[in-house]
This record gives sequence, structure tokens and C-alpha cells, in this order.
Amino acid sequence: MTLRIDIGGLPSERLRFAASPLAELTAMLHVLAEPGHHPQHAGWAGDVWSGLRPELAERLREAEFLWRSSQADFLIPARPRPTLAEELDDVDRIDDETYATAALVTTCGSNRLHFAAASPLTDATARERALDLAQARGARQEAFAERLLADPAAVRARVRRTLEECAEAFFDAAWTGVAVQLATDLRLKNDLLKRRGVGAALASVSGALTLAPDGDCIVVDKLQDKATAAHGTGVTFIPSVFGSPHLVVVHAPGWQPVVQYPVAEPGPSEPVSLETVTLRLEALAHPVRLRLLRTLARGPHTTGELAHAWELSPPEVSRHLAVLRRAGLLTARRQGRYVRHHLNLPDLTALGADLLAAVLR
Repeated sequence: MTLRIDIGGLPSERLRFAASPLAELTAMLHVLAEPGHHPQHAGWAGDVWSGLRPELAERLREAEFLWRSSQADFLIPARPRPTLAEELDDVDRIDDETYATAALVTTCGSNRLHFAAASPLTDATARERALDLAQARGARQEAFAERLLADPAAVRARVRRTLEECAEAFFDAAWTGVAVQLATDLRLKNDLLKRRGVGAALASVSGALTLAPDGDCIVVDKLQDKATAAHGTGVTFIPSVFGSPHLVVVHAPGWQPVVQYPVAEPGPSEPVSLETVTLRLEALAHPVRLRLLRTLARGPHTTGELAHAWELSPPEVSRHLAVLRRAGLLTARRQGRYVRHHLNLPDLTALGADLLAAVLR
């Protein structure tokens, strides 16, 4: 499944890389709401929660739908500013209907199409539909939706005040720590974009991003089949330290496309694509192939040795080995007259982490 961003005819300068304080704060809030997604930040999250004032902690829980399962579009700005205050000012300039719709999509865990025909702020039927969806998600979601629809200005002010207090409580200190890392990443990305073009810059962002062969479309490996266009607006790429392993994309109609990507960390390279993970899981789903892998885990074997060990015909073993090779779980090496099959143990070991990263992406 893929998300496609049409960039046909878009000059390369309309693809911009920039850091966003608000987007990084949103990534931090997601870590606090879902620490299990981010074991590398579990210690940080525990320290933050233990140091929060009870009143601020409760306000984070009451609005966590804006950043927990998905992020409200207005929290990932298309035009990043140098400071959090400036970006919050930009959010304040969004009209109530646009803000409420974006907030309800994440709060209700639903599709914005439910709110496309009429605004829940002015249409009674749309309002009831939004409240029904929120109620189905839980009491906190229902209460938040009711407050938002009854007095959007008050909710918006409360959310902004919550984010400002988060800055004082933990964000400002954390931002100082990651700003250099983000700036370094941005220099590399902008240099690649200038010297080697869009394809190279995208490849450096994530293995989940590719440029279509005709150069007119950015293809994103996401768990959805959707499309959007960047004509006249461009695409913004925002690096994130706290967002790893997620690749967040703003793609809703009426919003400029934005990609928030994890900054690469020292160590193993990019996680494999969802397609590769799926191929490997399918290869492991057959009991005969699992038996062959158990044998190969003890050392390299030829096709004939495997056939003898499991009382199978050599052609049958060859077919199963071919599936495992296509999935990248085996390599074949010729040694004199014989071809021995070797288990690719690092990739097999990493499959659990690769699956988690592909799903969370």
C-alpha cells in the first residue's frame, strides 16, 4: 500500500527541508502517550511524567487524541518557523472549521469524509455524527468533542496554553539537546537536494520514500492507498529525533503535503520496506521452509543434504529455497562442485524489529 504525492512540474526549490519546534513537540507528546512505540525514549518519558504538575498531566490526557494514534494536521506545520511561539501563532490563524475538522479526525479515530459534506460546528446532523463517533471511542473523546463543538475558541486557547506549559516543563530543554542533530541532518539533506537532485534527497530521508520513475510522484510506503498533490504549494520535509520510527505524512485535501521523518541514528541502516517484511513473513509461513531454516541455522547445507535430511525430493527443496532466497533470508555460495545454502541470520534476527518499524511507520 502506498501514499502518492504528485509533484509533476514542481521546481526542486519547492521541496523544502526545515526543522519545526511544534512538530518535534508533537513527536515528544506522542512518545509520552505511547512510550511502548519508542523504547529508546522510555527513560526520558518516565522522567517527564514524574516531573509534571498533576494539572498539566491531566490536560495532556484530555487532549492526547490530537497526537496519540495520529497527529492533527495543524501540529505538523507546512511552513516551519524558528520558534514554537511563532508556529502556535500560525495555528491561531486557522479558521475554526478547519481546526475543528482536523481535531475531530484524530479524536474520533475516523475519516474526514464524515465531515466533508457539512461542518459539525454549524450543521446539527454533522454534529451528532461527530459526537456519536467520539462516544464510540470513549468518554474522554466524547467530552473533548463536546467542548470543541460547543466552544472552539475556548478549546483552542486551552490546547495552546497546554503546549506552552509543555515548553516550560520539558520541551525547551529537550529542544536544545536535539537542535544540533536536526541542523546537521538538514545541512546534509539540502546539500543532497542541491547537488544530486530530488531522488537522492528522498533516498536519504527514508527507505520508505521513493521517486517514481517518471519523476512526477513521491511514493510513500504507508499502510494506506491514498494520493495528494503538491502543485503550487510544494512539499515540506521535517526531521525528527523523537519521532523515530514513525514516518508522518500530512496529505489531507486543503493541506500542503508535509513529511515528518526520523533522523537516522548511528548503527544499522534504514529499516526494510513493508513489502520486504511481508515477503519474509510469507516465506516463513510454510512448515517445510521452517524445517529447512532450522537445519540451515546449524550450518550451510546443499540442496541434496536438505532433501535427504527431511526425506523430500531435491526439486521440492529447490522450490522452497528459491522462496527463501527471494525473501533475502538465504544466500547461496558455490564451493567447488557444490552450492551451499547459508542462513542470513542478521536479517532473520532483525525481522521482529523490522516488522514493528514497518507497522509503526
